[in-house]
Amino acid sequence: MNTIWALGATFVVGIFILIGYLIVMKTNNNHRVMNFSISMAFGVMTSLVLLELLPESFEHLNDGENELIAFGYLIFFVMVGISILKFLDLFVPDHHEKEHEKIDEENLTHIGIVSSVALILHNIIEGMAIYTGILSSLELGILMCIGVGLHNIPMGMVLTSTFYTSNKKWKTTTLIIVLTAISTFFGGIFMYFMSGMMNEFLLGILLSITTGMVSYIVCFELLPHLMEHKKEKGTILGVLLGMVILMISVFLGHHH
Repeated sequence: MNTIWALGATFVVGIFILIGYLIVMKTNNNHRVMNFSISMAFGVMTSLVLLELLPESFEHLNDGENELIAFGYLIFFVMVGISILKFLDLFVPDHHEKEHEKIDEENLTHIGIVSSVALILHNIIEGMAIYTGILSSLELGILMCIGVGLHNIPMGMVLTSTFYTSNKKWKTTTLIIVLTAISTFFGGIFMYFMSGMMNEFLLGILLSITTGMVSYIVCFELLPHLMEHKKEKGTILGVLLGMVILMISVFLGHHH
């Protein structure tokens, strides 16, 4: 029975990305909404790395290992996650040396492509984690879903906004968003077939790589955008709101 719940949950969490997509469509891709959502995503993702992903990864890797060795593994696999995205970056058209008008569009395509690849991988792993979480405790799994769902809304907004601003095509944008949204479900299906092989250590490796990817997006994609718009009213508010949302969901998640 729990398997059905677990698969259902991974599907529903992905749908939250579509809520972000709808918000952007309804507000006609308003710059302030976009800036606010990027700020919020920054707050959510920074807190997610510090409060959830790092401790969680370490806990899985530390399963009967020497703590120092576990820490070494953690650093190594976080670096692997960062390197994967840095490598993907090389395939995206360079976005630094253009006259200013073009910078924004090219830069946004770049952020969109890198973020969606990262998010699809990240969502697959997240789907795996939610699936595993629900199997160990339904309540914990549901609270994880609330947390992940909440941070998927600004993600959906950022992705929709960046892609739409750069290519002005709703069809392409919609396709990418839908792919990102169902990727969490793929993670759940993958775990359904793989659950026999999955152990603590392997989950720790997957979580560490995810941590690296999320850290990369925070530092190299979202932070530069925030620095550029730091004087705008919504920026600080968005970051703080993102942090508060994540902290509440973490608190709920650990309060079971």
